[in-house]
Order: sequence, then structure tokens, then C-alpha cells
Amino acid sequence: MNFSAVAPKIFKAVLALDGAARQGLDPVLLELVQIRASQINRCAYCIDYHTGDARKGGESEERIYQLSAWQESSLYTVKERAALALTEEVTLLPGGVTDAVYDEAAQHFGEEELAHLIALIFTTNAWNRMNVATRKTPGTE
Repeated sequence: MNFSAVAPKIFKAVLALDGAARQGLDPVLLELVQIRASQINRCAYCIDYHTGDARKGGESEERIYQLSAWQESSLYTVKERAALALTEEVTLLPGGVTDAVYDEAAQHFGEEELAHLIALIFTTNAWNRMNVATRKTPGTE
């Protein structure tokens, strides 16, 4: 299914939400969060898309490759680790977002930036679900 063609109003609304969520966030962090959520959700299209954007933005292959095991890697900053932990807990909601993870993120992000980070995470999850549900694959428009 070409979601943007059959449901253009919904697609445009998600696009607008995505644009608003990105405002004020570091582009490197933004791509790491989107790749990690897409890995968790097994969205091949989004993984391909965001790793390509990360590479264009100067992200190293090593950091992209180690992202699925970021907890064991020394390549990520404390702020990136806080964002990645929050990404995992927001994406895997059954256990909720723990106070420890939220508080750690709040130490590294101001309130407005944290709101944008949370919005980026749930928007990425929306894109992942849209693309997985409609069988969108890498290399397709």
C-alpha cells in the first residue's frame, strides 16, 4: 500500500508532527534515536532510511553498527545514552518508562528539548508501524 497516496491527510499530519518534533534536537542524536527505535520495531525501511541520513550527516560506521548494543559500547556520550534508554522504554511501553530513565534524560535535556525528544520517539514509532504494516521495503518510495 502507498499510504501517502491512499491516506494523504493522515500522512501529512504525521509529517507535520515529525517536523515539529525535530526542532531543537541535535541532528546526530536525532538519527541515533530514529535508528534505535526502528531496530526495536524491526522496520527495515526506516533503518535503511535513517542510517543513510546518519551517514550523510557524518556519523561513523562504527557507531551505526554498535547502536543495537549501545549499552555495551563506549562510543556514545552520556547524553546519547540517556536518549537511547528513553527511546527503548518509550518504544517498549509494556513496562512503562521508569523513573530512573526519565530522571536521567531530564538531567541531560531541558524540559522543552525533552518534550521534543519524546515526540521524536513516538513519531518514529508511528512511522515504523505505518511502514511495517504496509510492507514498505528499502529502496521503495
